[in-house]
Amino acid sequence: MGETAQHISKVNKEELLNILNIAYSEEWLAYYQYWIGAQVAKGPMRKEIAEEFLEHANEELKHAQLLVNRIIQLGGTPVIDPNEWEKQALCKYASPTDEYVETLLKQNLVAERCAISRYQQICDMTHGKDYETFRISEKILKDEIEHEQEIEGFAEDIEITRSNMQ
Repeated sequence: MGETAQHISKVNKEELLNILNIAYSEEWLAYYQYWIGAQVAKGPMRKEIAEEFLEHANEELKHAQLLVNRIIQLGGTPVIDPNEWEKQALCKYASPTDEYVETLLKQNLVAERCAISRYQQICDMTHGKDYETFRISEKILKDEIEHEQEIEGFAEDIEITRSNMQ
């Protein structure tokens, strides 16, 4: 990023780079959580849920790309060691030790709600102070809210199907 572009941000650069690296680490963990969940999922609506998980995984990967680009534009260094992702992330990775789709949906719902909080935090930090970072975080926030809604929808569908069978 050019010198002028770095100076127009009115946010503490070190603090912003730190939170962006936290979010970046979380996106990689979210990518893998969705991807591996799609591979191992078992239970009702497995095919549809696995397809949705793969779609979400690809979107999380796009989020990581947006964040790494911004970190570099701001003159920072992204977390380059995958072993550091778990250490940096505040939204934690949930191993799919129970492969049942409802369990996977619950795990991903927790992760999405944490991500929503993270991007709301970044939006609050950058609103009116760093337009480009705000724009990126606002776009990712919108995606994470959609993910939460989609996961809730699948969980509700399974519950309705269960109720109708009783």
